[in-house]
Order: sequence, then C-alpha cells, then structure tokens
Amino acid sequence: MAMQNRDRLLKKLQAIQGKPRAAMRKALQQSAEEIVALQKRLAPKRTGALANSIGYSFGGHTPDNANVRGIGSGQGGDPDLTVVVHAGDKDAYYAAFVEFGTSPHEAGGMFEGAQNPGTPAQPFFYPAYRALRKRAKSRVSRAASKAIKEGANG
Repeated sequence: MAMQNRDRLLKKLQAIQGKPRAAMRKALQQSAEEIVALQKRLAPKRTGALANSIGYSFGGHTPDNANVRGIGSGQGGDPDLTVVVHAGDKDAYYAAFVEFGTSPHEAGGMFEGAQNPGTPAQPFFYPAYRALRKRAKSRVSRAASKAIKEGANG
C-alpha cells in the first residue's frame, strides 16, 4: 500500500524544521527575563548586591558561586532549550540565607559561646518563580504550536 501525498508531507515537515526550536528559545528567554525582573523587585535591598546577583543563563550553566539555584527548564534535555535562573555571587554569598532564613544557634570560632538569634526568611526567589511558572509554560507551548502551524501552512 503506497502512501498518498508523501511528497507534500515531506515538504511541510521540511518547512517546519527549526522553527519551533527558535520560537521556544525566544519564549524561554522572555519568561526568564520576566521571572528575574520579579525576583529583583522582591529581593530585599540594603546594598543592592543581592538584586544585582540575580540572573539566568542558557545551557544549564550556573555561575560557580550562585547560592540559590534549581529553577530550570528541561533538566537533562537540550542545552539550547535549558534555562537556569540563579541568585548569589561573590558579593551576595548570603542569597540562600536571605531566601530560607537561619536558625538560632551558638556561635563558634572567635565568638564561641555567643548566641546568634538567627534571621527570619525573606523569600524572593521561589515565590517569583511560582507566581510566573504557569505563564512561562503556557508561553513556551503556545510559541511551539504557533511555529508548527505557521510552518505547516506557510
């Protein structure tokens, strides 16, 4: 049994090739920028170092000194379609302490025996991600669908 319209199908598939990938990358970048902007607005600003340390990168790469990380898309998948949002650097090494807080404890070292009261959590990283996660997923799905439809019709 011969397949009818095989040439037409192959032509459409050839026209689609690469378009969804480019559209998804653009949507991922837009979503990452949106999440980073909200995280920067929510971050406590005493010196501004914490807000300045928030960023994103493609390819699953995070700076070696990022303290809060773990928000990524496509872990283990295509590095070109993987975005990782991160916070913390050499100037804002305390990003995780701010996000999650610290518990009361007895200090050691030079101040051995001193009681540290701890610090309350001031979440800025994960709340922003959770607030925009659904929108980001929808944006990427819509971009891929639209690119496929345009490639097939056009």
